[in-house]
Amino acid sequence: MICEVIRLAFRGRPPPSHDMPTRHLTDIQRQSFARFDGEPSADQLARYFHLDRTDHDLIGSLRGDHNRLGFAVMLTSVRFLGAFPVSSADIPASVLSTVVEQLGLEPTTRIDAYFEGSRRVRHLALIRAHCGFTDFGDNPAARFRLTRWLYALCWSGDDRPGPLIERAAAWLIANKVLLPGVTVVERLVGRIRDRARAGLWRHLVAGLSDDQRARIAGLFNASDTSTFAALDALRTVPTKRMPTELYRHLDRLDAVRAFDLRPVPPRGVPAATLERLARVARVGKPSAIAALQEPRRTLPYA
Repeated sequence: MICEVIRLAFRGRPPPSHDMPTRHLTDIQRQSFARFDGEPSADQLARYFHLDRTDHDLIGSLRGDHNRLGFAVMLTSVRFLGAFPVSSADIPASVLSTVVEQLGLEPTTRIDAYFEGSRRVRHLALIRAHCGFTDFGDNPAARFRLTRWLYALCWSGDDRPGPLIERAAAWLIANKVLLPGVTVVERLVGRIRDRARAGLWRHLVAGLSDDQRARIAGLFNASDTSTFAALDALRTVPTKRMPTELYRHLDRLDAVRAFDLRPVPPRGVPAATLERLARVARVGKPSAIAALQEPRRTLPYA
């Protein structure tokens, strides 16, 4: 199943817009994607912006203080962001001061000239070779592993798009893959979430017999809205501690058991996922569930 999901996720065919929205992040989150979001912490500066001996040897071969400073900032920033800064205004002051101190440059050394020159493009290629970074579009093996990992997260119930996008970005950085545009990551996460949910729904309703499916479909007969009221009554939990409420609750249990909708318990589905689906069935209105497409409509009662 996972291989099929991966194949479909990268087929390149745009999905229907009503099934999979491509914008999962807010405008602020999109603007801060692969960019500095304030000053890095002291721990981040020590971890990502430290220059080792190999870095110093490579930087020392360059001519001009502004070139050495710019190269070092690009080198350390891509390790932290997974992308190269495009403007000197995007670089926090703490990053500049950390790099300047390690290179032994004058505090007045400016980096603006580096972004105005043409050597930056050649330096970016040199940094990629030095660090082993690859482009997202040119690394199918990394895309395959990322897709498989994200699919596993979605299957386990952790399918909120915002955290998934953040974790995908962190995975790419850790595996030395340059981050693509935010829209590319949003669409990838959306495709994987769609496939994981569809696979989960098919898996859960597979234990129903044809007779059980027919009886569930009969609960949503548009020409007989009384079934909606009956479902609401069955889902209403007694709230008062009274003998009459106890009897009503027992009658409710008998009515639920009379439906005989007890499929084989699904295997391989996390308990958190089942609890979430049960919560939807408890609070969702029958009329709203009736409007869903199969197998999503049958799922709450499976």
